[in-house]
Amino acid sequence: MFQANNYNLLASSMNIEAQKAMVIQARLFQNPVLNTSLHVYDTTNKKLFQIGPSGEKAFQLDELIRLGGKRKSEIEMAKSDVKIAELEFKQLVRQLKFQLHSDLYALGQQKILLDTYNKQLMLLDTILTSYQVQTDKGNIPLKELVRLKGAYLKLSNDRSELLHQNYESLANVQTILQVNSPVEFQFSESEISKYIKTISFDDLKLEASANHPELLIAEQEKIQVQQNLQYQKRLAIPDVGVFTSYDQNGSAFNHEINAGFNISLPFFNRNQGNIKASLFRLNETDYKLKAMNMEIMTSLQNNYSFYNQTVSEYQKASKLYNQDFEITIKGMTANFQKRNVSIIEFVDFFEAYNDALSELSKVKTQLVLSGEQLNLLIGKDLY
Repeated sequence: MFQANNYNLLASSMNIEAQKAMVIQARLFQNPVLNTSLHVYDTTNKKLFQIGPSGEKAFQLDELIRLGGKRKSEIEMAKSDVKIAELEFKQLVRQLKFQLHSDLYALGQQKILLDTYNKQLMLLDTILTSYQVQTDKGNIPLKELVRLKGAYLKLSNDRSELLHQNYESLANVQTILQVNSPVEFQFSESEISKYIKTISFDDLKLEASANHPELLIAEQEKIQVQQNLQYQKRLAIPDVGVFTSYDQNGSAFNHEINAGFNISLPFFNRNQGNIKASLFRLNETDYKLKAMNMEIMTSLQNNYSFYNQTVSEYQKASKLYNQDFEITIKGMTANFQKRNVSIIEFVDFFEAYNDALSELSKVKTQLVLSGEQLNLLIGKDLY
């Protein structure tokens, strides 16, 4: 759906086709130029358009022959534009995939948490109804009812904030997939744990150097500047214009046929300014490439450290959170309803349980996000 429907991808693919068309254009030769001269008015015989056998007409055909490999340079630069457009398309795909995968897993985690909150709110609502009846009868202190209402309002507020985040994630996914209907992302725990892989930082650096789209674009732009420098040098070589002409009666001989050529003499303008500017631009792109490489590697190192931290947190959280949580919350709820547990103990555990669920959801989402961030920086799906 993403590859077939996303308008940004479709627009970027059109740019590739447009750049390929420019390669076709660069391969074309110059059109010949036809010059025609017709005798409009014969002042001697006082006749209009005297172009018959006794009149005058002349034709000249000109063709520009480009020397020095200028056409070859233009083809090379056009091909470089195609490569840059393809790399930009690849970069856009990776950026959108990063956003799509991140939002999908966030959407899935939010849905799980929302379902849990909804069940808990229904349970609290039932308990509140019975507590209200008992409080009205004087069997339960009002402070316990107020404490329970406070827990209900806090959970309801947490649910509202989570629901807002859920709508934002859903909107992002719908925009990327270009769909109007709600999207529900189903995944298993194994699909989250697949983001845990042991890969050395040196291997990641090699992958990033070979695959990172922005780095490849910068390298291709440097190649293009080198091509432009060569092109500017070739522009200093003058082109030759050749022609052939026919003149019926206007020259030294009747029905005269001539041939010749013209060439500019490079005494003053040898394209010195453009050549020098291209040399400076080459140095500029070289510095930018080094700066970008440093930026990417630094970002990769920081994200790699953060990724290892999220893996550690996920593994620790997975060990801490188990079926004991679910068994305990059910037991606490049952004992509270039987009045075996105080309102303070129940509410404290209830809020601690929800905080634990929220933190576990964040840890899982963060693991996916950090893995996808490394994929984005590397330019390849390793996680």
